[in-house]
Amino acid sequence: MASESRTAIFAAIIGNLAIAATKFVAAGFTGSSAMLSEGIHSLVDTGNGGLLLLGVRKSQKPPDAAHPFGHGKELYFWSLVVAILIFALGGGMSVYEGVIHIAHPNHIKNPTWNYVVLSFAIIFESISFYFALIAFRKEMGSQGVWQTVHTSKDPTTFTILFEDTAALLGLIVALVGIFLGHQLNNPYLDGVASIAIGVILGVVAGFLAYESKGLLIGEGVNPQTLESIRAIAITDAAVAEVRKALTMHFGPHDVLLTLDIRFEKDLTAAEIAAAVDLLEEKIRAQHPEIKHIFIEAKSLTEATGETENGA
Repeated sequence: MASESRTAIFAAIIGNLAIAATKFVAAGFTGSSAMLSEGIHSLVDTGNGGLLLLGVRKSQKPPDAAHPFGHGKELYFWSLVVAILIFALGGGMSVYEGVIHIAHPNHIKNPTWNYVVLSFAIIFESISFYFALIAFRKEMGSQGVWQTVHTSKDPTTFTILFEDTAALLGLIVALVGIFLGHQLNNPYLDGVASIAIGVILGVVAGFLAYESKGLLIGEGVNPQTLESIRAIAITDAAVAEVRKALTMHFGPHDVLLTLDIRFEKDLTAAEIAAAVDLLEEKIRAQHPEIKHIFIEAKSLTEATGETENGA
């Protein structure tokens, strides 16, 4: 994982832990449902950052007999767990707190606590968002935001970014809900704000779960990379036809490639083996993320039409 992504995760953990503590203190003093929801949200985000770091560490374990292609998909699994926790704990608890507050409304006491805490929380979340945005923009390049998220193979970059975005939106909703509830002397608005925060978290969690699911079940390289691989193969003098080129990501920088190639006729087994070795070197030179290459080699012969060799 890039150092920017790791920095973004640590920044999010530190910021969310400090913010969660202050939010819970403020909720205790004021009785605000929206503030309590925000405290739960920040606490969940703190745990999620730890789970992402756990996924990074586990994904770097070397291959073994039970996992010959390594443990790269651990990162994708823990990213899915993070999305589920955002939905179940963050979104679910926020909606629950909002419903309870609407059913049994309490007037907010001394809202100044909430304003101070939310203001500081917005500042700290903005700092965390800044680090997440740096990591995301590095991967973004010339692509658009949604295209980058869809094609990204490193879920840590967009997970932290969307978590921080949801956090900032939640803070704004909480601030507006508390302010309007106090100014209009309407305690129900605090509960409505808590439900709105839960809906925001639910939408973000659903989106993150969808993207993590795609990575977990297996995604190939982008079309440009696949076309480059095919071009490398077909321009080799020994290759007559590239029949299939299949890829799958085991991690952000760990790709499996299988090639079904028909070589020129009259090549000997030794010449095919040498051509396969050379082709693997060329592919890895331009695409170092491709760690595993399997080539099904076929050579045309005048007598039988084709001979198959595994490489």
